[in-house]
Amino acid sequence: MSKATTNFFQDLDRRGYEPLLAKTSGTVRFDLHEGAHTTHWLIRIDRGQLRVSREDLDADAAIGLSPELFEDLATGREHAIAAGLRGDLTVSGDPRIFVQVERLFPGNPHSRGPRRALDREVR
Repeated sequence: MSKATTNFFQDLDRRGYEPLLAKTSGTVRFDLHEGAHTTHWLIRIDRGQLRVSREDLDADAAIGLSPELFEDLATGREHAIAAGLRGDLTVSGDPRIFVQVERLFPGNPHSRGPRRALDREVR
């Protein structure tokens, strides 16, 4: 598993609260498929409060993708919604929570749009 993926989930767990998800509650499980092996990451969201675990439990939404694609999402090199529309990842369950969780991923580091400007202001 890549360091970027592990860091992404550990950072979410340490953060504890994410204001962008203040109106969101539910669970989302990321299933990273690599051949016959699948790594699971479960995020529980309770009005912005985040808890991350490696459990393979039922979730409101399950996102299936490759570890390489997740690394690209976690580093901002790829956009989750675009990847979903291309069919590079699958979403089962409630797609609305996937749209909400997409906010957790960083913007493209080379972008000059408003999302990157906001990222710079927050830091």
